[in-house]
Amino acid sequence: MSQPQPGHAGGAEPLSPRSKLAVTAGKAAAAVSRAAGRGSGSVIGGRVALKLDPDLLGRLATHLDVVLVSATNGKTTTTRLIAEALGAAGPVVSNALGANMPAGITSALAGGSDAKFGVIEVDEKYLAGVARDVSPKAIALLNLSRDQLDRAAETRMLAEKWREGLSGSKAVIIANADDPLVVWAAHSSPNVVWVAAGQEWKDDAWSCPSCGGVMQRPGDDWFCGECGFRRPQPSWALSGDHVLDPHGSAWPIHLQLPGRANKANAATSAAVAAAFGVPPQVALERMYQVQAVAGRYDVVNFLGRDVRLLLAKNPAGWLETFSLIDPPPTPVILSVNARGADGTDTSWLWDVDYTRLAGHPIFVIGDRRLDLAVRLEVAGLDFRVCDTVDEAVQTAPPGRIELIANYTAFQDVRRRVGN
Repeated sequence: MSQPQPGHAGGAEPLSPRSKLAVTAGKAAAAVSRAAGRGSGSVIGGRVALKLDPDLLGRLATHLDVVLVSATNGKTTTTRLIAEALGAAGPVVSNALGANMPAGITSALAGGSDAKFGVIEVDEKYLAGVARDVSPKAIALLNLSRDQLDRAAETRMLAEKWREGLSGSKAVIIANADDPLVVWAAHSSPNVVWVAAGQEWKDDAWSCPSCGGVMQRPGDDWFCGECGFRRPQPSWALSGDHVLDPHGSAWPIHLQLPGRANKANAATSAAVAAAFGVPPQVALERMYQVQAVAGRYDVVNFLGRDVRLLLAKNPAGWLETFSLIDPPPTPVILSVNARGADGTDTSWLWDVDYTRLAGHPIFVIGDRRLDLAVRLEVAGLDFRVCDTVDEAVQTAPPGRIELIANYTAFQDVRRRVGN
């Protein structure tokens, strides 16, 4: 396998006057947005900059060895883990707060003139376009599942966009061998490193993306009995609490982040780091420094109670989150919105197996709390609907509280609890 070439020494080449003006204007717009209390300003800043110089994203990336990370779930955390690992080999610029469309990515790279590596999370719909702009050295593909049904394409269509967009790419593709949609998308690329990262949510991968036939799933394997499309042989693998490298060596995973999904993210991150010459032991040791990612997994004290903040945006994400919360009788607060950034279609609630929460005291908040209440009622669970997070926390029985929220609901909670 060919490896990415080292980045250019000495930082970025000087920008043109037009590009410099675009960067300055973008930073000014972001500062105004922050001063007005409208968030980090990265998106509006990037939009202003790209309006003035439509090619700015590519220009800002010319001196960087870029890694793109895309998936339905786990891309923000994996981006953070890769950035931490590559930090062993040089300065890194990254969109660490998850602004993952071209405007947010442009804002992030505008602050990376002295960086060697760019570790960039990319929204699934924009992956192919961003890859064309920044000529990445590596692309990590983690998973594909249903999400934001009113905005994103059906998963097979999204996989096809990846497949077409990445066809013939010079980047090293680090892809999850356990997700048939990811494998089918990555197969168009000439240089793929397969990672056995696992796939707990399988409801979007029962039909063959190649021919439409029924997928056979004996154990951890999968294949299509009609066209022969099958799971590739991985060279990296998650095995319990270890990462197995292509030489068969087992490297222990020590994370402060909880759950099997984050171990899978670490395995993929180790494979990416190795493609840039960072040994697994060094990469995994650096990943231990990550305690939380954009507020996710943080434990905050609010109204005298310890509350752990967990993000789950779609059925696959909720399934993974249920697997890492403390057992009953730990109280659980669930919060669901359906604003633009979440997707306005809440039918996905019916795909989530909420019976896994049986035995937990459950409290429901958020804009769409009544939608969620109907779903829990049908699941036969006891719960209480509350108007605010304050009411839910004050009503919950003793013990640390697990709070699970989708995207904008999570941001609402973070603002309220001061995190």
